[in-house]
Amino acid sequence: MERTFQVDLRGVVDLLSHHLYASPRVYLRELMQNAVDAITARRLVDPGAPGAVAIEPGEGTLRVHDTGIGLTEPEVHELLATIGRSSKRDDLGFARHEFLGQFGIGLLSCYLVADEVHVLTRSARGGATVAWTGFADGRYTVAAADTERTEPGTTVTLVARRGMADWLTTATVTDLATRFGSLLPIDVTVAGRPVTEGALPWRARHANPAARAEALSAYCQQLFGFTPFDVIDLNVPEAGLSGMAFVMPMSANPAVRGGHRVYLRRMLLADDVEKLLPEWAFFVRCVVDTAELRPTASREELYEDDLLADTRAAIGVQIRDWLVRLASTDPQRLHRFLAVHHLGVKALARHDLEMLKIVDQWWPMETNWGPLTLADFRRRHPVIRYTATGDEFRELAAVANAQGIGLVNGGYTYDIEIMKSLPGLDPAIQVRRLDPSELATHFEEPDPQTQMRLRPLLSAAATVLEPLHCAVLPRAFEPASLPALYLVGRQAIQAEEMRSARAASTGLWSDVLSTMDEGAPARPQLVLNLRSPVVRRMVELPDSNLAGLAVQALYGQALLHGHHPLRQQDSALLNQSFVGLLDWAMR
Repeated sequence: MERTFQVDLRGVVDLLSHHLYASPRVYLRELMQNAVDAITARRLVDPGAPGAVAIEPGEGTLRVHDTGIGLTEPEVHELLATIGRSSKRDDLGFARHEFLGQFGIGLLSCYLVADEVHVLTRSARGGATVAWTGFADGRYTVAAADTERTEPGTTVTLVARRGMADWLTTATVTDLATRFGSLLPIDVTVAGRPVTEGALPWRARHANPAARAEALSAYCQQLFGFTPFDVIDLNVPEAGLSGMAFVMPMSANPAVRGGHRVYLRRMLLADDVEKLLPEWAFFVRCVVDTAELRPTASREELYEDDLLADTRAAIGVQIRDWLVRLASTDPQRLHRFLAVHHLGVKALARHDLEMLKIVDQWWPMETNWGPLTLADFRRRHPVIRYTATGDEFRELAAVANAQGIGLVNGGYTYDIEIMKSLPGLDPAIQVRRLDPSELATHFEEPDPQTQMRLRPLLSAAATVLEPLHCAVLPRAFEPASLPALYLVGRQAIQAEEMRSARAASTGLWSDVLSTMDEGAPARPQLVLNLRSPVVRRMVELPDSNLAGLAVQALYGQALLHGHHPLRQQDSALLNQSFVGLLDWAMR
């Protein structure tokens, strides 16, 4: 049995007018939007029709007059009294692009500040003046007007509800009308004073490029509070979009996406739209006007669809092209830009070869040979070796440098991804992470005579390090000031993780892990530097217990030097060596 939905008009009005919009201030935007659309509709049939919107604040009231197409009495019933019905959509329900509105709910925003909305309208297509009154509880009345309008158009009158009169004062209304309608192509006045400026700032005529740049810089300062590093013109014809991207002169937090000011057919949509630009372009703030991008029902964001995605990509290309031009025409200025906004450029370089070329040629990375661009680094070292963390780099940089090995600090954001992308520029480029155990292959092995002298020390070292699954390796390397180096290769890390997992497992799973761990030879290595005076004196120690304490101390010092995590047994050994050596010293 079919039934018809029942609608509680009071509840619907309350839902849309109080919960759809973020602030009561949007009521004036919706009134101005309806007025502009009415004028647009009249000019479609009469191009010479006047176009003006007059806003008149009063004592607790507000009147908005327009010279638009007006409504007949049947249209009043159909459009004003039907929530969601709009004359601004075609027969298939799609928005007609010449209009600002499309949802048929804008008038409901008036109930944010008023309990009653009065509409006096006369249609340009003929008919008498009609008076419509809507109430916040869902009631409305329609009657012939007591006085006839002399010209087609509409007058909307609001009577402030209790506590909302401040939203209808002249100062507040002037501020809102200027904010939302300053760029409208028709005359808008508040209490007889114009609030529209006319031309779009980026299309205004200037005497020369320098004058234009100065004017746009002042506009950015007024709008966003900073003097831009540069201004990028934006143009996306398929979205009917034009505008500017202001490059920020200071660093921005990449985790916080800045909002952009968006106008829809020259009426302000919002000044904090986040979806307009790619995520990597966090170093610019934009002001744009669009004719084709769709707003959400609240008109405070852009609707996510294919056109917005294409527009976002197109704007990203234009910002990228600006960077490419800057690299080719003004390298010094590019350096200044990168010093502030390198994170955004590096984020883009992961996926864009043009940006990758810029980073490769111009951005200095931290290496053990000083700050070098990747292009300069490759001229000295055929293989780009990098560390995964800054701590690992600081531990191994001097040692690698002494062995003639180039090393890049991959601990900075995006640097590893950028280095791994370099073969996309040239397949011959070799990039690989440094396995610390590789360094031992570049160290000098002791001669047989020295090996014989080292036996007592190595035996004592093996005794104290065996419970820690660490091997001892005597080698000679620079710098001599470093007595010991703790090297842990990727295989050793995997072996330690396997041992930890086995220790924490029970039953069948423990047996399985034991089988997998069998025969794993990889261990961390404590490399004793035979060129270090401390290690040389250790070789001559007559007491094996004292030699063991010395090895324990070097082991702990090497862990701390390399910022390696200390396990419980490592901390215990470090404490034991300290107490033991202190005891020997007091003897």
